[in-house]
Amino acid sequence: MSADPKVSIHPDPASLAAAVAARLITRLVDVQTERGTATVVLTGGSIGTAALQAVAESPASAAVDWANVHFWWGDERFLRAADEERNAVQARAALLDRLQVDPVKVHEFGSKDEFPDQDAAAAGYAEELQAAAASEGGDLSPDPRLPRFDVLLLGVGPDAHVASLFPEMAGIRTKGQTVVGVANAPKFPPLRASLTLEAINTAREVWLAVSGKDKAGAVGLALAGAGSVQVPAAGARGLRKTLWLIDQDAAEQLPGRLIEHEDDSDEEVGP
Repeated sequence: MSADPKVSIHPDPASLAAAVAARLITRLVDVQTERGTATVVLTGGSIGTAALQAVAESPASAAVDWANVHFWWGDERFLRAADEERNAVQARAALLDRLQVDPVKVHEFGSKDEFPDQDAAAAGYAEELQAAAASEGGDLSPDPRLPRFDVLLLGVGPDAHVASLFPEMAGIRTKGQTVVGVANAPKFPPLRASLTLEAINTAREVWLAVSGKDKAGAVGLALAGAGSVQVPAAGARGLRKTLWLIDQDAAEQLPGRLIEHEDDSDEEVGP
């Protein structure tokens, strides 16, 4: 079972990034109060990185026990480990290098320095995810190959791609795998690795953070119920909550039936 999407609209990119940061801090504190350890799946992109920077700069971030947060990524560019185009490198500069995190709990995709190609990197990440799931005892996630994801962050491209799952390409059609290698991506770099849509949809909460007029069409189509093969963002759903956090420009083509502010109920849905 997955949660129907809710929408929260913010005036501009700066306020959007601040809102994502505030929500993330609050959610991590709530999860740690309940379970001790929390897990977040990070995204790249301008808003995703700005939100991480806002977390680092927020006084409220001190409420999170960062040493007890697991960090994963929804996708990664298959480049050298130190390449500034990698999502992990950007996340470290914006947030992780500024906090007291446990390096063992920072789970980066493998790079060109470690793997011969993107498919091998994807397989390596799938193995790491499965090992993490096994260490949890296999009862926290609906998929025994995956650990529990408390919050999974996604950006959305103008073409409605999420993670590195692009419209009509093989990755968005992949079934039965948790991670997929991506070749010939329509934006640089062409080689990537990504969680599959099936893996994304095991998260308790999926948050899609989107800004800009160039994304308005993608947002509108996704929230109007388009198919996920043509509009991958339409298929991203959390078990408990699916939250679109968008700015006013990205909201220009929202279907009229959607409300602007989500129901904040914390009722559990799913395992």
